[in-house]
Amino acid sequence: MKHRVGFNKLGLKTSHRKALHRNMATSLLRYERITTTKSKALAVKRTVEKMITKAKIDSVHNRRQIAKDIKDKDILAKLFTEIAPRNEKRPGGYTRVLKLGHRQGDAAELVILELVEKDGDSGSDKKDSGKTKSKKSEMKTQSEPKEAKAEVKAEVKAEVKAEDSAEETTTTEE
Repeated sequence: MKHRVGFNKLGLKTSHRKALHRNMATSLLRYERITTTKSKALAVKRTVEKMITKAKIDSVHNRRQIAKDIKDKDILAKLFTEIAPRNEKRPGGYTRVLKLGHRQGDAAELVILELVEKDGDSGSDKKDSGKTKSKKSEMKTQSEPKEAKAEVKAEVKAEVKAEDSAEETTTTEE
């Protein structure tokens, strides 16, 4: 039985796992999107969501708590000044995981871990009117995120293929 197993150890020692969480959290906050394996993404997602929740309240204590993990002062400032205010009204769920498929070498499931509200789509362009929406307009709004996800997946797959082909050319040249 798996009682009281609260997190995935990822087959790593404690110090290595903490370093992995810190590095991936810093990268996610810096670039707002990272590509990794599914198990690592789910583990880091939990860490980052807790950080953003703490960063919503800008106090010295919260800054010091998060600074234990985020060593880069610029990223720490970005978290408190840009990322947390964008998610002020959101009660949780600051990140999303998009599936990419399987990696060529070891068939590990690759995903994109990204922040939900990035610089461009802060949600301020949406207008809430008191009127009820028709079913057609509801269907349009539901299909838009799926199309956006498909576009993101296509972009990332193209990037991954470009990186793979670049690696292959460098290995053949050697």
